Amino acid sequence: MGNCCVTPSTGSPTNNKKEKKKKPNPFSNDHGVSYGSGGGNKAWVLKDPTGRDILARYELGRELGRGEFGITYLCTDLSTGDKFACKSISKKKLRSAVDIEDVRREVEIMKHMPKHPNIVSLKDTYEDDNAVHIVMELCEGGELFDRIVARGHYTERAAAAVTKTIVEVVQMCHKHGVMHRDLKPENFLFANKKENAPLKAIDFGLSVFFKPGEQFTEIVGSPYYMAPEVLKRNYGPEVDVWSAGVILYILLCGVPPFWAETEQGVAQAIIRSVIDFKRDPWPKVSDNAKDLVKKMLEPEPKKRLTAQEVLDHPWLQNAKKAPNVSLGETVKARLKQFSVMNKLKKRALRVVAEHLSVEEVAGIKDAFQMMDTNNRGKINLEEFRNGLQKLGQPIPDADLQILMEAADVDGDGTLNYAEFVAGFSSP
Repeated sequence: MGNCCVTPSTGSPTNNKKEKKKKPNPFSNDHGVSYGSGGGNKAWVLKDPTGRDILARYELGRELGRGEFGITYLCTDLSTGDKFACKSISKKKLRSAVDIEDVRREVEIMKHMPKHPNIVSLKDTYEDDNAVHIVMELCEGGELFDRIVARGHYTERAAAAVTKTIVEVVQMCHKHGVMHRDLKPENFLFANKKENAPLKAIDFGLSVFFKPGEQFTEIVGSPYYMAPEVLKRNYGPEVDVWSAGVILYILLCGVPPFWAETEQGVAQAIIRSVIDFKRDPWPKVSDNAKDLVKKMLEPEPKKRLTAQEVLDHPWLQNAKKAPNVSLGETVKARLKQFSVMNKLKKRALRVVAEHLSVEEVAGIKDAFQMMDTNNRGKINLEEFRNGLQKLGQPIPDADLQILMEAADVDGDGTLNYAEFVAGFSSP
C-alpha cells in the first residue's frame, strides 16, 4: 500500500498491483458490513484498531511521502513529543473488497511480525469515518542508494553488509509465515542519519501469509524484481530470495540484471534468466559474490537457495572479509541515476495525485483512450495536455513535462498505454 516512512517526495521501476475485480466501494454510503468494534451501520476496515480519533493522541504534521492509496505524515505523540510516521489511507480510494482486505492484511502482518532491528515497527492504528491511520516507527535516514552514492568509497564489502541485512529480513518473514512479494531498494530506509544507522524494511503492502507448500497465482510486485514463477502464476516464498538476488546484482554493478525498454521486454528477459557477468565491474568482483548471485537468481524455485542458505554462503559468512576495493565510479554513477529516476517517478505520482481526482485516477484506461484521439496507441504532449483540459483538470506545462519525462521509458516523446499505466500507478 505504498511507502510508510520518509522518502523524498520527488521514480522507481514500475509496480504492478494486483489485477482486481472492482466492486462497489462499501464506503460510498453508510450501509455496509460492520467490521470489528464500533458497530452501527458503518463499514470498518480494521478489526481491532487502537481507537477512532487519532487527533486525540497525535498531531499530524508535514507530508513525508505519498502513494496510490495513502499519504504519510510526520506524526507527534501529544503526551511524549515522540516522532512517528503516520500513513493515512483514504477510504474513498479503497474501491473494492480486495483493496479493503489488502489494508487489513498489511496491518495484521505488521502486528504479527516480531520486533526486529531491521523491520519498521507498528505503533498504533486508528480508523475514523474517512480514513485508516497506521502509526509506525519514523525512518528519516534516507534511501539505500542515496547513502551509497553519498559515501566516497563503495566496495563489495559494503554490498555484502547490505545484502546480509536484507536477507535476514527475508528469513524472519519466512520463519513467521510471511511472504514479502515486493522487495526492492526503495522499500528499505535508514532509521536515522547516523553512519551506523540500521537499514529497515518499511513496506508490507503486498505481503501475504503463507503455509508450507502453498502456491500463489497473483502477479504482484515491481517488474525488475519479479521472479520468473510470478510471471508464470505459480509461486511461493522463494520469490523473495530472487528479489533479494536482483538487489544484490544492482548493488554490485549499478543496473538491474533483467532490463528492457518495455515491461513485456523485462518479463521476457526474466523468463530467459540470462545473467551478464561481462560488463564492468564484474571482472573485478570476487568469484564468491558472483556464485551467490547465480544461486539466488536460479530460475528453478526448488533449486534456488533458501534465505538461510544465502546467509550460510561463504561470501556472507565472511562479509567483513569481502574485498574492500572500490567497485569504481561507474557503479556509483549508475546507482545515482537509478536513484534519480526513482525520485522522478515519485514526483510524477505526486503531480498526478495533486491534479487528478480519485475517480479520474481510477479511470486511467478510459482517460488514455480518450486522449488517444488518433487511435495510435500512444499520446504526445499536446494530446496529453488537451485530454487533461477535457477532464477539466489542466496541469501546468512544467508539471506536464515532468510527467512525460518520468513515464516516457523509450524516449520517443510519446506515451504508449504501458508507459501511461506504469508511469501513473503506485510505485
